[in-house]
Amino acid sequence: MVIGMSINFPNASRAYDATRNAVHFWGYDRTLEASFYVSADALQRLAPGAMHDEPALLAAFDRHLSKIRAAAARRYGSSGKGGSYDLHPSDF
Repeated sequence: MVIGMSINFPNASRAYDATRNAVHFWGYDRTLEASFYVSADALQRLAPGAMHDEPALLAAFDRHLSKIRAAAARRYGSSGKGGSYDLHPSDF
């Protein structure tokens, strides 16, 4: 699925990162990989009442995937190329 002009998300993989309390996923700009982390607080904004445990956060991520990818594309487009990007409640 292509979002925006330069970043796409062909990899459906996502993983919970307990250290960051966030869900990690990846996007690609041609051959550059970009890592994205959507915080538990951001997922709570998208899914009020969701628990803060791994299964609930991954389920919230899956339910709101299109909104999350759109926010990731905006963040990526406004800050450069490659690297790592954190998505916070204010991104939604």
